[in-house]
Amino acid sequence: MNRLAKYIARGLAALALTSGTVATAAEVIEERIGTDKHDVRLVRVATGLHHPWAVAQLPDGRFLITERRGRLALVDKGQTTYLEGVPEVSAAGQGGLLDVVLHPQYGDGSHDWIYLTYSKAGDKAGEKGTATALGRAKLSGNTLTDFEELFVQDRFSQPGRHYGSRLAWRNDGTLMMTIGDRGRVRERAQDIEDHAGSVLRLTDTGEAPADNPFAGDKAGLDEIFSFGNRNIQGLVVSAQDQIWASEHAARGGDELNLIEAGKNYGWPTASRSQEYSGDKAIGKPSVPGTQQPQHYYEGRFAPSGLAQVDGPLFPQWQGNLLAGGLLSEKLLRIVIDGSEVKETEVLLDGEIGRIRDVRQGRDGFIYLLNDQTDAGLYRLEPVE
Repeated sequence: MNRLAKYIARGLAALALTSGTVATAAEVIEERIGTDKHDVRLVRVATGLHHPWAVAQLPDGRFLITERRGRLALVDKGQTTYLEGVPEVSAAGQGGLLDVVLHPQYGDGSHDWIYLTYSKAGDKAGEKGTATALGRAKLSGNTLTDFEELFVQDRFSQPGRHYGSRLAWRNDGTLMMTIGDRGRVRERAQDIEDHAGSVLRLTDTGEAPADNPFAGDKAGLDEIFSFGNRNIQGLVVSAQDQIWASEHAARGGDELNLIEAGKNYGWPTASRSQEYSGDKAIGKPSVPGTQQPQHYYEGRFAPSGLAQVDGPLFPQWQGNLLAGGLLSEKLLRIVIDGSEVKETEVLLDGEIGRIRDVRQGRDGFIYLLNDQTDAGLYRLEPVE
């Protein structure tokens, strides 16, 4: 779209807003982007965010957005307010305030909890560093209240990266939480007595359900659901209750995995990745006893943010996954048939830069966050 066309599109969007035909719109970035199934409009809903990491839509249409440096934004019709009462975080390296989700029964008056993950500084058993933590709080005006820290991974360690830190609810009311391998000792991901490099399954109060694969087993931590995961930064539970995860490899070999109870996803013994310098392979492409990915992302995709389309606004995308990419700056549509990836389509390619999060809102639209010092919240809308 040329500059004049963009100005015209923005003017039409503003006119539509005043006539009540567009909900909480701000600035049209692209009036029409053609795709195989649906043409879409790209709209910027909010601006001025600083390295946002995750977004959740409240029942009243407002948005909660985490910023890695430790701020939680409340966005209402494009206006941003920063909330008080946010837990202290270790905002260094890749750490900080990370994911945000609502309790699945949020709004019923007794489950109005907001769940947050973050990197926490500490010292345990003489080992100083940071750990991935989970807490929850309630929203009262512009303040978080009743904060509770629910879970902290078992080891504090250096360096400040690979926190994982995505959350997703299963249909049984349990909460899935990812923790990366923490970036120094890769083999930690193969140790089921170490939370690093795993997907956890927790109750809504942060405990381990009794039917977790290693619960009650002396050779494994009760919270671990899967292991051998390097750094999952995209996580969604599908309408069919399948757990899909986008996982960072090192250089190349980023994976889309279907997470199952007790399974080993191979890192670092099974991988199609290479060291960041040179051509040395990390592990082998296939190792007995480990799970193969459902899909390898092309090139250096650097996945972050994963959603499933489930609603009437995009009928031709129903059941598809949408995966965001950081280094690649792409939004990918992934067609799933059962547990198999049938095809993929690039929907966005550089239009908003590094894509940090992808969510379907309560209103059915697709929301995206980009990752930069002056970032925004974006919305994809269907175009007739």
